[in-house]
Amino acid sequence: MLLSLTLLGFFLSAILLYFNAKIYKPAIFLGLFFILFSIYSFIYYVSMYSKSVFLVSIFFLNFTFLTYLTGPMLYWYIRSVLTDNPRLGRSDLIHIFPMLVFLIASLPYMVTPYSYKVQIATKIAEDSINFGTFNAELIIFPVVVTFLSRPVLVLVYTLWSTGLVIRYLIQKGQSSVLCRQQFMSKWLIVLLALLFILVSCHILALTEFFVREDFNIFYTLNVLQILSSMGLVGLLISPFFFPNILYGLPQVPGGILRFNFKETGTDSSTEKEGKYSLNFESVYLFSIGQKADSCMKELKPYLKTDFNLFKFSVLIDIPVHHLAFYFREEKKQSFSGYRNGFRVDHAKKLIREGNAEELTLEAIGLLSGFSTRNTFFTAFKRAEGISPGVFAAQFSA
Repeated sequence: MLLSLTLLGFFLSAILLYFNAKIYKPAIFLGLFFILFSIYSFIYYVSMYSKSVFLVSIFFLNFTFLTYLTGPMLYWYIRSVLTDNPRLGRSDLIHIFPMLVFLIASLPYMVTPYSYKVQIATKIAEDSINFGTFNAELIIFPVVVTFLSRPVLVLVYTLWSTGLVIRYLIQKGQSSVLCRQQFMSKWLIVLLALLFILVSCHILALTEFFVREDFNIFYTLNVLQILSSMGLVGLLISPFFFPNILYGLPQVPGGILRFNFKETGTDSSTEKEGKYSLNFESVYLFSIGQKADSCMKELKPYLKTDFNLFKFSVLIDIPVHHLAFYFREEKKQSFSGYRNGFRVDHAKKLIREGNAEELTLEAIGLLSGFSTRNTFFTAFKRAEGISPGVFAAQFSA
């Protein structure tokens, strides 16, 4: 079961990073968190349950130092969500210090010959290793520190991140976060609660192991094992119950909002300035709509076949996840539907002006920004209820 859940964690991480890293930057931290957590789970599985000499010789202690970044990734994700700012500063370098310390401490073992690692792996697989002796020979820290420092560090970051969320919830009435994204608060609470249960039970199990020096603790069904399993399952499947987490918690900017559109590849720009009191969500969403519509009408970026949400975000200088939230929650339509509406209107204008007599309907579609004849006809019929040909027939001589 642990192996299956670990593989699920790697799969979830790949989805988060591949599909969402460009849309919402904090998803990078969340994806890396699940990767590192899965690495820790896999090493734990290999060491305690696999009984594979080959796997133990490869993964035991060789990659463990990476798991010390699990806590920092969680903290950076929580912080970036609540502040809508994924950037890291110089002060964040301190968070990688534990990883560097353990890397240095593990170097004696990492540089030993593979044959020696196989000997150690054989003893681990047979549950006959004396961890105290092994640790004294090849690792600087005592065995208790080596095994407990990782989950304890994750627990510290979990509590730290929980404090950030609690402070955010207390100050919510004074903050300028879009209030309709309450699902993010619920997701963060669920994430931290499940992680707290899992890590706490794991620490207690390891503590009991070192007190009793009995490997059977990890192979018998008990309350800690049950709670740990529930926490791990919940942690790995919880993102599937919160598909909207990738929209983040966009902060409402204050002050003067400048409409500055700059055409790619040119020096010309159109700038409008409006003074708004952006203390309320509705005003900010209205300003996004005004800025988006003005850009589409004045610059007509939709006429380019490769125009997409990312390019629109750069053009109007609004974060892409703010736009994604706007179209989903306010416009109740996809960006492609919004964009195609302008393209259809442009095609209708060309037809009314008599261009259908000189150009094919496919050419009119291409001039309107559609990449193929089929997408043009489908979008046109969806918007107007009739095909471009029927519409053009109304204006033929």
